[in-house]
Amino acid sequence: MVRWIMVFTSLTGFAAGALCTFAYLPQALHSFRTRSVRDLSLLMLLSLNLGLLLWVCYGVMIRSLPIILPNAVTLCLSTPLLVMKLLSRTDRGTRKRNLRATTSL
Repeated sequence: MVRWIMVFTSLTGFAAGALCTFAYLPQALHSFRTRSVRDLSLLMLLSLNLGLLLWVCYGVMIRSLPIILPNAVTLCLSTPLLVMKLLSRTDRGTRKRNLRATTSL
């Protein structure tokens, strides 16, 4: 009986993690396809990535695969979006400076 409860607990954790990861997947795939993260908030991406990293660390500390795996997968999906967002912000700043330089001539 106790063993069944432990298996059920792990399966519940894996199911919850899988659903949360799959919920994020359409947004990640859309952003990768369109190469656009314009509508995503930088603060959301920063807090999401930090939170996921902390969940992975916590899962490692307590040795819980149902916590580690889904959060690590989601972190692998969200980190490139954060990088894309940061790069798009620096590109936008460069374009503004270039536009100001050409209009002041």
